[in-house]
Amino acid sequence: MNLTLLTDLYQLTMARGYHALGRHEQPAVFHLFFRRNPFKGGYAIAAGLQAAVDLINNFQLAPDDLAYLATLVGNDGQPLFPEDFLAYLGGLSLTVDVDAVPEGTAVFAHQPLLRITGPILQCQLLETALLNLINFQTLIATKAARICDSAGDDAVLEFGLRRAQGPDGALTASRAAHLGGCHATSNVLAGKTHGIPVRGTHAHSWVMSFDDEPAAFDAYAQALPNNCVLLVDTYDTLQGIDHAIAAGHRLREHGHELAGIRLDSGDLAWLSIQARQRLDAAGFPNAKVVASNDLNETLIRDLKQQGAPIAVWGVGTQLSTAYDQPALGGVYKLAALQNDRGQWVPKVKLSEDTVKTSLPGSLQVRRFADAHGRWLGDQIVNEHAPDPDRTLIDPADPTRRKTVPADAQAHDLLVPVFRNGKQVRDDEPLPTLRD
Repeated sequence: MNLTLLTDLYQLTMARGYHALGRHEQPAVFHLFFRRNPFKGGYAIAAGLQAAVDLINNFQLAPDDLAYLATLVGNDGQPLFPEDFLAYLGGLSLTVDVDAVPEGTAVFAHQPLLRITGPILQCQLLETALLNLINFQTLIATKAARICDSAGDDAVLEFGLRRAQGPDGALTASRAAHLGGCHATSNVLAGKTHGIPVRGTHAHSWVMSFDDEPAAFDAYAQALPNNCVLLVDTYDTLQGIDHAIAAGHRLREHGHELAGIRLDSGDLAWLSIQARQRLDAAGFPNAKVVASNDLNETLIRDLKQQGAPIAVWGVGTQLSTAYDQPALGGVYKLAALQNDRGQWVPKVKLSEDTVKTSLPGSLQVRRFADAHGRWLGDQIVNEHAPDPDRTLIDPADPTRRKTVPADAQAHDLLVPVFRNGKQVRDDEPLPTLRD
């Protein structure tokens, strides 16, 4: 899909300004990064690079795009963009270099996730769409990682389609959630589009459409004997568990097994313990207890601490909408310009708010590890300057420092993805990124 016009108007007005001044080809460096780790946590999971690659590969202003831009007018009622500028845009092919942190990598505040190097006009036109694509997916992948960390070895299913932010938000959230660790999704289109495993059984409406719960469970078991997880809280949860067990016995008589029961309301800790005890006593030790009901990482951790024997967690709204933090807050800042003598001049944005002061220069993120592969720390370095010593300094608090041993192993996180507008790194499959 061509997302070239997925941009803010001021990117185009700045592009017009650069073009009018003859500066549109001046080499520049921009970084995309975030200033604070999301969810008041300690890390983020980089995501969205594949969408960014697609954006750059398909970047082109089509005739109807240019025709639309020609209709825009300024305060005097005259065209906002002159014909020569629109003609330039119509013939524009990207020649940027892009270096990026691979998706699935743990990253931290102030570290560039992307470095865009090239003509300043081209870098500027990419800003808004790149932020849109990287910010949301990184946010959701991070939320998924936090939830999966709380769940431990249990399976986590993403169930957020019905409350996600529109169709595109839902598809994007499903991909990012799987990248962040979720085992499967309820979103069938995401399964088809991204190859994510899909899971689902039935809703309360199925049970309510029958005269009673046992009839509903038996009918579902007959219709889908190989997908029989029964939702037990439509009327009375404990009675529903018993009805599911009875249906499981009848299912077994036909050569199939009850896969599990799902709890969607009430005291999940107590009810899951009751469900596990009753299932085990009835001879269904392999039937899983599945829980949903507006879960998040905190509630999952609390339930596990209470000894809830839940094996599968269905997480919807809280995951797919990043409920407690709706935006990552990633930014895209100019970091260096090349002057007429070919020298790179670092650029810095100053602010009375320390966290908003940008880091100048063409930056790389260097990750140090010991001989066993354990992380020791990250260092942000300027590629146009001599390598610094191995003293790590917190950019938000210069009094916090740490020296990395001389024998520590190091590798750079930003890797080449585009050179001169051409993709030089193959796309990685989603399962690989998830791993």
